[in-house]
Amino acid sequence: MFYHASPIANIEILEPRISGHDVPLVYFFAKRENVLVYLSNAVEKYCKETGFSCNGNWSKWGPYGFDQSGKLVMEEYYPNALFETYAGVEGYIYSVKDNKNLIAKPEIPDCVVSKKPVLVETVEYISNAYEAILQAEKEGKIGIVRYEELIGKREDWLRKIVQSEYESAVEHPEYRFFLQGKFGRYLENEWLMK
Repeated sequence: MFYHASPIANIEILEPRISGHDVPLVYFFAKRENVLVYLSNAVEKYCKETGFSCNGNWSKWGPYGFDQSGKLVMEEYYPNALFETYAGVEGYIYSVKDNKNLIAKPEIPDCVVSKKPVLVETVEYISNAYEAILQAEKEGKIGIVRYEELIGKREDWLRKIVQSEYESAVEHPEYRFFLQGKFGRYLENEWLMK
């Protein structure tokens, strides 16, 4: 089985959508726990909670990567990021059977994609994404690097990333709004004027 997460209920067929790579695909993971990160989008949640509207597609904030063994590792780049993004968020994990349309994405561990619609086999309701993420961590299925652990070692890197992301997000005011709200201390006045 392969897994896909969404905040949308009652999906029977998963349709390809434009991704960050501008190619319509549906993403799946062989590991159920790897899709938990997709139950909420920090940019969208922050903007909606603070009244910022978006007329296009929401930018994504992907605070995760994979360790050398291929295990998903989530990172908190600002205090309480996981709680703020996932606590109380409901969603669904859709599972599909392996089929000839699923294409491996070797650059992403345990990931496959489809350019064609895929029929859903089963669905699992997640009542609280934050609790599900903490349970996966407790079971050793994912790792979490909390803000307090991360910031002392990688603050200079984070500052550079935030400034670069802000500069390149000219056509995504919702992403800039998120970056200002969460990382304003790294965005000097000269960055905010651009």
